[in-house]
Amino acid sequence: MSWHRWDGDDLILDCHLQPKASCDEFAGLHGERLKIRLTAPPVEGKANAQLLKFLAAAFGVAKSQVRLESGELNRQKRVRIHSPKRLPAELKLTARPA
Repeated sequence: MSWHRWDGDDLILDCHLQPKASCDEFAGLHGERLKIRLTAPPVEGKANAQLLKFLAAAFGVAKSQVRLESGELNRQKRVRIHSPKRLPAELKLTARPA
């Protein structure tokens, strides 16, 4: 299993979150998940909000096009990005199937 897959035009990411980091960044893999470090603390939904904002910027979409599908109260999360406009080079993602 891979940490990402395409569902039509949507990209699904399986993520492992590290809140209260020194900066917001992709940090390689954590097992079968994409590790993402965020500066936000894991309280009152702040880390989730920061995750959606970070992914929207990274993939060139509006925040409304990024949705948390599972893991709201967990470090293990599944996120759906609707029609990403770009793929961050550091992730080495396979392009969406034609």
